[in-house]
Amino acid sequence: MLSDYAPLTVDIMIIDEHIQTKKCTIIKNSEEEKNFLAELIETIKGLNTELISSKEILEQIVKQLTNNMEKIWFKHSKIVDITKHSKLW
Repeated sequence: MLSDYAPLTVDIMIIDEHIQTKKCTIIKNSEEEKNFLAELIETIKGLNTELISSKEILEQIVKQLTNNMEKIWFKHSKIVDITKHSKLW
């Protein structure tokens, strides 16, 4: 007896994935958080947004803000281990 079925093969690719084991964090309601926010507010207040006359100038201001925010974040944050009980978000 002949069959109407064709054999079916499925390839499943398994990709190696890097699992992060550490993260930078600032503890809520800590002195570090207060200092981070105070410094961030001063940085934002210090931005000269009055002379934004082109897309390029806006991009420069955004890059400057991003760089300053990263510096402030790393200045006030600390590296902690991620465990299976960690809250990531």
